[in-house]
Amino acid sequence: MTDLIYTKIISVIVESWQVLGQMAPYLLFGFLMAGALSVVFSPEWIERHLGRRGFGPVLKAALLGVPLPLCSCGVIPQAASIRRHGASRAATISFLISTPQTGVDSIAVTYGLLGPFFAVFRPIAAMLTGLLGGGLVQFFGEREPRDEAGRPVNNNHCTESCCTDKGKHNFLVRALRFGFLTLPRDLGKSLLLGVLIAGAITALVDKNAWQPYLGGGIVSILVMIALGIPLYVCATASVAFAASLIHAGVSPGAALAFLISGPATNAATITMTWKLLGKRTVFVYLATIAASAIACGLAVDWLCPGVASAVPALAAHEHHHMHEIGWMSHAWAGVLLLVIGISYSWPMGGSAHSHEHEHENEDEHSRDHDGGAHSPVTETGGKTIQRLELQITGMTCSRCVAAVARAIKDTGGVRSVEVSLKDGRAAIAGVDLDRQRLIDAVQSLGYEAKV
Repeated sequence: MTDLIYTKIISVIVESWQVLGQMAPYLLFGFLMAGALSVVFSPEWIERHLGRRGFGPVLKAALLGVPLPLCSCGVIPQAASIRRHGASRAATISFLISTPQTGVDSIAVTYGLLGPFFAVFRPIAAMLTGLLGGGLVQFFGEREPRDEAGRPVNNNHCTESCCTDKGKHNFLVRALRFGFLTLPRDLGKSLLLGVLIAGAITALVDKNAWQPYLGGGIVSILVMIALGIPLYVCATASVAFAASLIHAGVSPGAALAFLISGPATNAATITMTWKLLGKRTVFVYLATIAASAIACGLAVDWLCPGVASAVPALAAHEHHHMHEIGWMSHAWAGVLLLVIGISYSWPMGGSAHSHEHEHENEDEHSRDHDGGAHSPVTETGGKTIQRLELQITGMTCSRCVAAVARAIKDTGGVRSVEVSLKDGRAAIAGVDLDRQRLIDAVQSLGYEAKV
């Protein structure tokens, strides 16, 4: 019995390493491209182009969302932020639906593990789903508030300096920092967990064992949708899981339905959307994802019923063993693990800083740590510099941290803010700080905050 367990564990490790080696070169290339896109399409740029009226912002939101490397947790604060900065409900939903389904990193991994058919079909499905959701919200969602002249009004529109800051680091440094430090740190745990689960399914479940139950048809697609909607699933990590599902006999269409519904939403996204955009918009949002997953899943099974035989990950499983996958695959897997390891050990990995005109003679050693009460610390130019600490729950990645820091900086009087993901806190310095406004700014992104 012990020998059997040991053999199974070794098989899981072998299969997981093989999956990691197959996806590593594509994922590293995706990290590089994602880093470049994170600089070109900054959060400020996105917000500036999605705040207009009509269907144009909905189309832009869907198109921009497809390549951006944001998972279903990272897209929550970004969607709340673009709404706060003037985007319409329709554009916000379009962005919220299309963005987490794909990204340049997940598209690259999809090509490596599932082949060109899925790599092309998946981003197209994400774009069309976003367009459908945004269009339906325009017609059936809550109406935007309007002034006496009938013009749309967004009371949360931001005119602060956060929308014009350009950053001080050059393009290459910012791109490499995001692509090979921030993004691997955000994805690392879920990515390795997804690889391990995929390896376990491949090693422990016989090929096509689930085919009699989930081998095709509407029922198998509905099961995958029901599994995917409430879960937090990373778009990149879910690719390996989808490949293992196909190996176990799940139809390619049902696997695609999971790739749409899983990354596109989770319980936290649903809660935030309800709070930020209204219950009618939430129903339209969920209905769009479910309907799109069903339609795309059925289309894949009908258009390409033999696609499973062309999945590279399955072909490798059929014809290769650990020692036969090639030294390059071992090397790529090692490089990927090294990148993830460095990203977690790099200094200042879990915090964001934002400073605005700090006074040179401010006493940096007089910070108050008494639980968050206001504390005058120095007098400069006739103004009292105050300190305030907020305890924040719900942040899960660097995008969350950045969104919280920017939202706090938007409020009046804030001179600097430091947000820590590890500690779940924000240390704020400024003049005439309004505690409730700061709390409201954080809660507007879907997080909880208290002093």
